[in-house]
Amino acid sequence: MKKLAGVLSIGALVLLASCGPSGGGEEEVKQETADGGEKTSVVSSYNFSDEEYKVLLPYESGKSKGVVNYETSAARGVIINQIANRLDIDEVEEGLRNHSKDVFSPEDYYFREGQMLDSDTLYSWIGRYAKAQDLGKAATAEAKKAEKAKELGLNPELNEEKASEKDFRDNPKYLSHILEQDYMVEDDNGDIKLGGVSIALAMKSEYQFTTGGKGPYREEIPEDEMLAQANEMAKKIVERMRGMDGLTEVPIHIAVYQEAKKESVVPGNFVSETTVEKGSSSVGDWDKIDEKNVLFPSDTAAEDHPDESQYISAFETKVSSFFPNYTGMIGRGFYENDELKKLTIEIPIQFEGNAEVVAFTQYAYSQIMDIFPNYYDLEINITSNDKTEAIITREQDAKEPEVYILN
Repeated sequence: MKKLAGVLSIGALVLLASCGPSGGGEEEVKQETADGGEKTSVVSSYNFSDEEYKVLLPYESGKSKGVVNYETSAARGVIINQIANRLDIDEVEEGLRNHSKDVFSPEDYYFREGQMLDSDTLYSWIGRYAKAQDLGKAATAEAKKAEKAKELGLNPELNEEKASEKDFRDNPKYLSHILEQDYMVEDDNGDIKLGGVSIALAMKSEYQFTTGGKGPYREEIPEDEMLAQANEMAKKIVERMRGMDGLTEVPIHIAVYQEAKKESVVPGNFVSETTVEKGSSSVGDWDKIDEKNVLFPSDTAAEDHPDESQYISAFETKVSSFFPNYTGMIGRGFYENDELKKLTIEIPIQFEGNAEVVAFTQYAYSQIMDIFPNYYDLEINITSNDKTEAIITREQDAKEPEVYILN
């Protein structure tokens, strides 16, 4: 059994990043900035998986060693304000990165959080369209700019202060958020430049609103209606991005994400994607993405995925009979083309000491070996009082799981 192995591996990466370009584990590179300038970055020569992107770390020279800091998104924090379900936030970020791999291979590209679309830009784009008013000569340049930005809103026009319930239902907000991810590539001179951009359009499956002091009301948004809106929004977004410095000659990959409902215990999923080739402003045909997240146990899971439902039921029966404070478990299955790719199970239990954690984890380990087949990734998270006590993971085709006990 491995103790704290997962935590130590992450810590090792942080320590490597703090050594500066002179350390053996990093390479110093020149990186092109959004304004056409140049800055120094470092790339770690270590990567925990060939299937994951290496990350660029901006480097600033110091007295003896360089200082490496992670470069956060230019629109950091916007996504938290715009997407209601925390599960959707994680899924759209990780999912966009995974879908980008088919366009920007991790073998050739580095990952950088979005730097081209800042917070002001995003807030103006994801708002409702409104005709800008003439503020007169006395208005400041900043006020005029803010007023003009209202015309950039991609959601349907609506005066929400005067709108009726019917008006809201007829003109829902479809778009919650625009997520940007940058993919950097090395040129012939060994310098790093922007090689492509991925954009996720986070679209609502349900619109919630209040009006006249009443509500909240909810309006279901059909998928075909949502996709039609996403297509029109994508056209405008590409046209605007092509007018920005540094974005005229790079591919733009766009993926549409359908959010789950606010109270859902599983996230939504991506439903379609397309790539606009470099130099082009034309959004062509969309490719369907067949993926979904399924809740276990549930009536839907029992009907559509009986085998996995039986495995989880058998596992739950064993676990509940072993430990007195067991209260239930929640499973989430991620499917691509109706094939299970990853099963995650959360087991909350009230433990009274480390010995109980170890004993329960050992028992869960033995039942995993007996019950669950290994044709998909498996992750078991054992928690107590909202704190993770142990993690059991098994990669697809692996013979035995790995165990991490945190204390």
